[in-house]
Amino acid sequence: MRISILVDDPQSWIVTWAVTLKNTLAREGHSVILVHDQKEIVEGDIAFFLGCIRIIKPQILDRSKNNLVVHPSDLPKGRGFSPLAWQILEGKNDIPICLFEAVPEMDAGVIYLRDTINLNGYELNEEIKHLQGEKTLDMCLRFVHEYHSISPEVQEGASTFYPRRSSEDSELDIHKPLLELFPLLRVVDNSRYPAFFYLNNHKYVIRIERENEHPSK
Repeated sequence: MRISILVDDPQSWIVTWAVTLKNTLAREGHSVILVHDQKEIVEGDIAFFLGCIRIIKPQILDRSKNNLVVHPSDLPKGRGFSPLAWQILEGKNDIPICLFEAVPEMDAGVIYLRDTINLNGYELNEEIKHLQGEKTLDMCLRFVHEYHSISPEVQEGASTFYPRRSSEDSELDIHKPLLELFPLLRVVDNSRYPAFFYLNNHKYVIRIERENEHPSK
């Protein structure tokens, strides 16, 4: 099969997983390219759009028989941006994830595969992204391996949308207890959008990490 993989943000955390997907499919005998600009997608059987932040043009979608996105929500609920982070902020630890067909309408295409990311409640952003990456890789490979037997599922029910997150969403409310702030601390990125707060007209940045060893009592 001829397969394109697009990650349009070269700095994205998912690049590592996209490279693994490319290498795995290439070893299986497929013709695979990994690109960072949608204009570089070639005509073929499958295009995977991983972690893309730009709208894919219809003429680009026309180049592949299947255009696939992996999205961590229970579609049609949770369309939009950063659904995994928003659901963790809602207190959820079992996060649905879908592989679906990309169409001009946002996150509205037929669904081919569903799965769940299971969290324990203590994982921080890097660990959460690792689990998301594992599921993304697994679902993309499953689609290729089960290509001729997968049946599409039309999305049904009312849709909901999450807004785009920005660095300002990492601001901590210093009047809230730490336990209440912990969900936000779980999803902030220590490098790109760290947690911060303002006090006495000064901005303070907080970076969080988890020790692997249990503290002695």
